Amino acid sequence: MKHAAWKWLGAGALALGMIASAQAAADKVIKVGVTSGPHAQIFEAAKRVFERDNPGYKVKIIEFNDYIQPNAALDAGELDANSYQHRPFLNAQIKARGYKLYAEGKTMIGPMAIYSKKYRKLEDIPAGAKIGIPNDPANESRVLLLLQKHGVLKLRAGIDPLTGTNATPIDIVENPKKWKFVEIDAAQLPRTLDDLDASAVNADFAAKAGLNPARDSLVVEDGDSPYACLIAVREKDRDQPWLGQLVKAYQSDEVKRFIQTEFKGGILAAW
Repeated sequence: MKHAAWKWLGAGALALGMIASAQAAADKVIKVGVTSGPHAQIFEAAKRVFERDNPGYKVKIIEFNDYIQPNAALDAGELDANSYQHRPFLNAQIKARGYKLYAEGKTMIGPMAIYSKKYRKLEDIPAGAKIGIPNDPANESRVLLLLQKHGVLKLRAGIDPLTGTNATPIDIVENPKKWKFVEIDAAQLPRTLDDLDASAVNADFAAKAGLNPARDSLVVEDGDSPYACLIAVREKDRDQPWLGQLVKAYQSDEVKRFIQTEFKGGILAAW
């Protein structure tokens, strides 16, 4: 009888141990928000490296179709991290919404580019043309700075996206061709190419529309752009050991090769 009881107790302890182990494993799931398209594709590659090198951890990738929700979800604790934004965008979001977020680890540069179905060169776009640009402050400024770099307009002095001093169309001090800038949600800009003279499209949305900035654009950012994307977490999680391991996995040779092979210059590794 005693033997049976000890056997039962032993079996019960084993079962409880298994449940505890399963719970511990479940507690090591890291939820990462990404925007659909290249960010999601690349993070799948990073996930494989991370899980291989960090037994007991799992990454759950959650996709979004806009730029606002991933930070809102992270700040609310619905995500452990996100991977989709550059520092000027994050700084603007922190300033506007009071988020307590932290970012490190350069991931990739999705070059901002200007596309057109009507013209083959930027200088061919006529006076009075309508140009679509993103309606969020950081990416709107990014486009205007790109156009200024190519000499088609001039912005007032003091624009610095890294400090949150972004440009809007009212900051244009010279616009020789009197182009009109139409502010549109970034995700919708590829659809405007049939109606507008040209539009600026972020690389992730361009990729989903079958556009490659290295091949299809009129002008494109180069590799020294300050708009390298990062992995963001809540401030309170900045010292979590898994964050450094996640960055390390993303910045691996395997992920770099994936980016080069999959995107053929349309997306650039930023490390």
